[in-house]
Amino acid sequence: MTIASKTPPGANPAHGPFRPLLPGQTAQVRIVGRDGSQDRLVLEADRLLEAPNWTPDGVALIVNGGGHLFRLPLDGAAMLEPIAIHGIDNANNDHLLSPDGQTLYITAARKVYAVPVTGGTPRQVSPEDGLAYYLHGISSDGIELACATIRPGEPLRWGIAVVPEAGGAARQLFEGLAPVDGPEWTPDGAWIWFNGELEARVPGDASLFRMRPDGSGVELMSTGNRIDWFPHPDPTGETIAYLSYPEGTTGHPPNLPVELRTMPIEGGEHRTIASFFGGQGSINVSSWSPDGRWLAYVAYPVG
Repeated sequence: MTIASKTPPGANPAHGPFRPLLPGQTAQVRIVGRDGSQDRLVLEADRLLEAPNWTPDGVALIVNGGGHLFRLPLDGAAMLEPIAIHGIDNANNDHLLSPDGQTLYITAARKVYAVPVTGGTPRQVSPEDGLAYYLHGISSDGIELACATIRPGEPLRWGIAVVPEAGGAARQLFEGLAPVDGPEWTPDGAWIWFNGELEARVPGDASLFRMRPDGSGVELMSTGNRIDWFPHPDPTGETIAYLSYPEGTTGHPPNLPVELRTMPIEGGEHRTIASFFGGQGSINVSSWSPDGRWLAYVAYPVG
């Protein structure tokens, strides 16, 4: 999740209130095979782009940048197509598509909205209950959305909630003082994966977990000294992709040497399929291709 300020339409986010790129830095939208092969560049830009989603038809990616959403066709033209969302110019990198590809769900100003994938007037999905909502998962039937939540106060309370796509009261799965983020269902709906500090040895020590859809049966799924974020179950239900930070990282900052890793969905040894300079914005939301053969990600090289 990231909390973004407003940027006027057309503004260069490198010079606005959004996270700027470093001098000489670019955003590279890339695709890599699930086995780490055939890593290729789709688009390189001198503006901030983040969090690719694959469209269900497999022909394009959806990315965000500067508070706006864009469609990036995978036809080799490397051209961004703006998605006009009325009244919203502060969308962040927590966005997803419906299973039929017709609806785009976005997070802006701590609320979740639905809008036609071609653009238009957004409909608020998250309730007005005092919590901040950050979208991360959608059920395979498209009926429910999984969100990370933050309850304001001293201290902050972090949680995971399920929100009806049609709107209405959220179902809070759990809430506590340990930061949690990135909830996503497995394709069979049997588990929700997430990252968090539930068993942190020191502040910032995030690992991967899974739990049943009612919040029960929480299991630790990653171990070791690295800091693991944003687990993404693949469409086949066999593999988890995630972002791994160096030991000692707090949160999910940008501009660090990170690894895109996979592991069996039942746990086990990881495999590093890409190493690059990045972090925040690289794979905040699911970026699996519809057939599970490819992953999209964003690297941020300098020079």
